Amino acid sequence: MFFILLGAPGAGKGTQADIIVKEMSLPHVASGDLFRHALKNETPLGKQAEGYMKAGKLVPDEITINMILERIAQPDCRNGCVFDGFPRTLDQAKALDAALEKEKKAIEKAIYIEVPEEALLDRLTGRFVCRVCQTPYHIRNSPPKKEGVCDKCSGELYQRPDDKEETIRERLKVYFAQTMPLLEYYEKKGQLLRVNGNQHIDQVGNDIIKYLKGLKK
Repeated sequence: MFFILLGAPGAGKGTQADIIVKEMSLPHVASGDLFRHALKNETPLGKQAEGYMKAGKLVPDEITINMILERIAQPDCRNGCVFDGFPRTLDQAKALDAALEKEKKAIEKAIYIEVPEEALLDRLTGRFVCRVCQTPYHIRNSPPKKEGVCDKCSGELYQRPDDKEETIRERLKVYFAQTMPLLEYYEKKGQLLRVNGNQHIDQVGNDIIKYLKGLKK
């Protein structure tokens, strides 16, 4: 059972990935982790990717797909996995399908955690982080006991530049423009599962797990 997890910045994708991986006993295949591992271990694919990255170019889909295939060929992915951070574009989705088909495998569901843009803005612009221990806070959902001061180490709380409203609006604009064709692609194939992400984290997780466990019956 191969699943893809989709969601805008602030949708809670990372949290839900952890829940799915635990509840479904599936490995978490995150493209960012694969790149870091390949670069650190200086694998042949890592060296290829590094050349493009040092030149400030996008890593070609072929290299990324090969990294993904290399990962899912490992024994722990025999029964499937949860893809996170990939595919990001329609071309990558088609390339992934073609590569899986050669292995007689296929995507079961693309799970889209749907959250309204204003709710995403509220979540992201309210984030603050401790300069010392990096503990995250949210001005409304999880505020510190003392304004501007970390509960754990008394370090100063600050807002990252990419959590400013104008930056976030631009990030969301790029994300939705890039993701919309993906959603249409998986919807046409009957593989898209839309989940209401504008509710409590636990409820979002429950909705996803209830559906996925139903697939196994």
